Amino acid sequence: MQLTLRNYCPGDFETLYSIDQSCYPRGIAYSRRTLTWFLAMPGVDCVVAQAEPESSTSTVGFIITEAGGAAGHIITLDVVSEHRRSGVGTALLREAERRLGERGVRRVSLETATSNEAGVAFWQRHGYQTVVLVPGYYLGRIDAFEMIKNLATFR
Repeated sequence: MQLTLRNYCPGDFETLYSIDQSCYPRGIAYSRRTLTWFLAMPGVDCVVAQAEPESSTSTVGFIITEAGGAAGHIITLDVVSEHRRSGVGTALLREAERRLGERGVRRVSLETATSNEAGVAFWQRHGYQTVVLVPGYYLGRIDAFEMIKNLATFR
């Protein structure tokens, strides 16, 4: 599988919405309104991953980040289940971090559910460290870790 990373365009919206709905449980997955709001925020960047088999092109994941000065935030990283553990998430994350670094971001933060063992392990493998436990972050009842990574060494 060849992977192409590209900028989000409005025609991608329904596909990204569908992917987000499949990646997260109801109540945690973004509504159309919330996803639209995130994608329109100032300082937001969205990278889309497409797998390109010989006969078709399909979106297999995306990452949404925001930047403000030296601080960056990963809003979401979504990969279609069939393509997890194939390097899609890593490729999206590396590209997003590269872009954030180019915009002057030096520290990136994110939140992930404490119960999402695969997600926590993914972030740790990529240099993110837990800084605080956020009780009830999701739906008022699911705890999250806030994690950070310093990008200063990547310039």
